[in-house]
Amino acid sequence: MPSPLHDRRSSGYDPLVSEAARAKALDIEANVRRVVRGKDDRVRLALVALFARGHLLVEDVPGTGKTVLARAIARSLDATFRRIQCTQDLLPSDMTGVSVFDPKELTFTFRPGPVFTEILLADEVNRATPRAQSALLECMEERQVTADGKTYRLSPLFFVVATQNPVELEGTFPLPEAQLDRFALQLRLGYPAQDALVEIIDAQRREHPLERLSPVADRDDLAAIQQAVTEVALDSSLARYVARVVEATRSVEGVRLGASPRAALWLARTARALAFLEGRSYVLPDDVQTVAGPVLAHRIVLEPRARLAGATAEQVLGMALHSVEVPLAPSAGPPPGA
Repeated sequence: MPSPLHDRRSSGYDPLVSEAARAKALDIEANVRRVVRGKDDRVRLALVALFARGHLLVEDVPGTGKTVLARAIARSLDATFRRIQCTQDLLPSDMTGVSVFDPKELTFTFRPGPVFTEILLADEVNRATPRAQSALLECMEERQVTADGKTYRLSPLFFVVATQNPVELEGTFPLPEAQLDRFALQLRLGYPAQDALVEIIDAQRREHPLERLSPVADRDDLAAIQQAVTEVALDSSLARYVARVVEATRSVEGVRLGASPRAALWLARTARALAFLEGRSYVLPDDVQTVAGPVLAHRIVLEPRARLAGATAEQVLGMALHSVEVPLAPSAGPPPGA
């Protein structure tokens, strides 16, 4: 099997640049962990979504740190941050912006909405109406806003962290499958362990740790990290493994809708981002398996009878992974230029 590193000798891959980008990525991760205690694996997966140029959906009960996670990422990057509190009366223009008439100039001027930022928190997105929810689609997929026949580009670093609570469902609007598919990953933070909770209580004795959090990277650093992630090698056997896993989610009994081709793309991209954070320039099967749950589970729709029988998307995904033969891990091979 050809070495992934060998394949990149002609692609301009620079290990020194990659190491510098990874050092910055680890600085960001460590900075976020100073605030989000006891959830190191969740923090890493959240950053995997960011570094892979995806978007993140965090579903959990109130008070588990969903908002803190988004704000900590923004502060660590010295990035612009805006928050939208989703409610039933939220209009699409409240997010994207509106054209205002100028009586002096007799023209309309576009006033950008909160989506014109770098880190956007859409809090309790399932409380917004479908019309307002759909306004995020173009922003998330195309990174642009179209208003009054004109197109306005968003930041190339635009990153959405949307949250929703699985409780207090009265008056909410569950995200349809088409919108769920726009999120690269879905996470649940869960309650912290007792020791971590004690650390949280002590850390917030005088003020919230967010107030003391300083940037450790800038926009250029993030762009370099995202570029370095795309240089991580995905062996052809791993690409086929990704395709087989995605196809397997559609053939498990009790599944009404399996993972889409977009899911396969995100499975590959996030596996690259995880490998990058782990210090490797090539993807292993373990990387694919680690991100498979956050990437694929929210894209699997079960038949009603399967749900009534107690089946979950995570269980179905486990069966799909078990049914696919795992390829041999690729060899690192000689270093570039050897």
